[in-house]
Amino acid sequence: MKKKDFVFIGCVVVCLLPFFLSDSVYAFYKTFNAEHGMVMSFLKFAVLSTLGECIGLRISAGVYNRPGFGILPRALVWGILGMGISMAMTVFAAGVPVFLRSMGMESAVRVMGEAFSWEKVFVAFCVSVTMNTFFAPVFMTLHKITDTHILRNGGTLRGFFTPIRMGDIMSGLNWRVQWNFVFKKTIPFFWFPAHTITFLLPGDTRVLFAALLGVLLGVLLAIAALKK
Repeated sequence: MKKKDFVFIGCVVVCLLPFFLSDSVYAFYKTFNAEHGMVMSFLKFAVLSTLGECIGLRISAGVYNRPGFGILPRALVWGILGMGISMAMTVFAAGVPVFLRSMGMESAVRVMGEAFSWEKVFVAFCVSVTMNTFFAPVFMTLHKITDTHILRNGGTLRGFFTPIRMGDIMSGLNWRVQWNFVFKKTIPFFWFPAHTITFLLPGDTRVLFAALLGVLLGVLLAIAALKK
């Protein structure tokens, strides 16, 4: 580890420490989180998922930032996508148990509000599979498009707010990698089980855990890139 790593870790610890040491700060967080869920979804993903990308860049390229990387545009994109993820989690968490009940599993809705059980694991798994099958591919493709747009415009906020050349970017994407790795491997082998755990958690912690998964995925993808 180098000096910049200790500085990075120190900054993260300083930012997180008040939530563990101060009851008033933690109480404010819980209250604000309950009253302004979408705002907190934006902030959680903007901070944590961008942090994961910076860590991934450190692992793969040896730096936390570099010209053209575009931390601020990435944070903005993650924040907006985070609100979409929060909405999707609410919709699928409510809708899939109702669908399972209509298919004959009478306890599907009830068990999601009860303590841990294998029935609850099954319903959470069904929610995860449904959400990641129908929502995740669109989300991942949109994220890839915005990443490409950020890099093409030098990672600047001004460049980010120029029109996105959707057709040009989509025609230039490596769809073999997008299908064979992003869709066929990360979705069933990472996101299915990861989001099963997410939907087993209380509702007010799901978005935070999902944002933390973005940090973990950034690290895993960087390690995989190095091995490749």
